[in-house]
Amino acid sequence: MGRHRILLLGGTTEARQLAERLAGHPVYEATLSLAGRTAEPRALPLAVRSGGFGGAEGLAQYLRAQQIDLLIDATHPFANRISANAAQAARETGVPVFALRRPAWERVEGDLWESVESIETAVDTLGTAPRRVFLAIGRQEAFTFSRAPQHAYVVRSVDPVVPPLDVPQAEYILATGPFHEADERRLLEERRIDVIVAKNSGGSATYGKIAAARILGKPVVMIERQVAPDILSVADAEAALERIAHVLPPA
Repeated sequence: MGRHRILLLGGTTEARQLAERLAGHPVYEATLSLAGRTAEPRALPLAVRSGGFGGAEGLAQYLRAQQIDLLIDATHPFANRISANAAQAARETGVPVFALRRPAWERVEGDLWESVESIETAVDTLGTAPRRVFLAIGRQEAFTFSRAPQHAYVVRSVDPVVPPLDVPQAEYILATGPFHEADERRLLEERRIDVIVAKNSGGSATYGKIAAARILGKPVVMIERQVAPDILSVADAEAALERIAHVLPPA
């Protein structure tokens, strides 16, 4: 009997950690699927496919054609469309599915958060008076802030923001986490940042800016996650391995 076939929808640190644990596994044959949004993803020691599937139906066709035994959604907590497609494709095909998703950050004493439900609402929340804004939401939706050109932006992303924001004042920082609290505090102070805009991604790699904002008394416009599909979720690679063993027990 061949190895159990697993499709891992990736793009997160947790997905990478699980992929490294599954590489060369004697029982599981895993393929990591990446959306292709990062220009130069780091090499991984297992089969990798890049690009979309063509919606839920395209993913369902792939699951059938490749005889996938288990689907794992380890995409970014804000990859809402992909997660919805994964849940739907699993329902259509009967392939077991679960999510590997880090818990969201929780507000603690001293945090000055204004929680919003979308990027668009975050733009409006900045207000009309000019402010110096640290934009740490990735490059995909940064363009939305072009409709608030009165602010000065410091934009940090892994890959370049193309096209750049259509605003008079914008500085771009290309960097990959983890970002440490002391460095984030220095950045906020040196750039004289008034407000941070962030997504509630969870995890430790990008929490430094949140901790630094708390220490400096800076407000954070926090874009909260949408409700995830109603499927079982685990928080880390170790728990994912346990779940895999439960769903696909060794012969």
